[in-house]
Amino acid sequence: HHFWEDASDIAGTAHKVFENKLKQNFTAEQINQKWCTDFTYLFLTDGSKRYNCSIIDLHERCLIASITDKHITSDLAKRTLQKALASQPGIDTSQLILHSDQGSQYTSKEFTEFCESIGVTQSMSKAGYPYDNAPMERYFNTLKNELIYQHYYHSEEELYSSIEEFAYVQYNHVRPHSYNNYKTPFEARYGGWCLCSKNIRSKCYKKAWPQQFTRGGSTIERNSFIQMSK
Repeated sequence: HHFWEDASDIAGTAHKVFENKLKQNFTAEQINQKWCTDFTYLFLTDGSKRYNCSIIDLHERCLIASITDKHITSDLAKRTLQKALASQPGIDTSQLILHSDQGSQYTSKEFTEFCESIGVTQSMSKAGYPYDNAPMERYFNTLKNELIYQHYYHSEEELYSSIEEFAYVQYNHVRPHSYNNYKTPFEARYGGWCLCSKNIRSKCYKKAWPQQFTRGGSTIERNSFIQMSK
């Protein structure tokens, strides 16, 4: 059973707010058991904002999906979740908890009904408690400190492709993570099917997440892996 509170349909109020099922237990025994999601904002050199929505798996902190867009909307949250699910063939959504904050995108009718329709259980941080979603805070801090703050982004395309390359290549395959005893997230997730050994690089992405490259995966995602597998 979902524990939620109905809210009135006044504009700006939550359609449903869910209890915190994680309670700051950021470990998962299996993959695709506990995912965290959140938004962050980024700037182009002209001062305009763009919004990134990302999802990570708490099992080993793999970045499952990332989409950047002009507006922070329920639709962006939904598309990011759809992209994440498409990348995990055979996933049992009835076993999946998706944790977020109480942002209006996640409490909206559109998003909560989508989660309900596919059997995903929502979990939410207590209002005003960012530590309830600490792994997402850490990922966005890493993204900004190691990528965003090091560069100027003059175009949308430049920003979007840089974020995707960082997420799907640098963060998942190259950067050791302390949570995994300094294995990369992909190495911890797939037990050796990763990009850290040259002779299996070309196999890794085909085995692991083919949909990232065949269904909606960007050119930069495909090209990055093709180049690294040579």
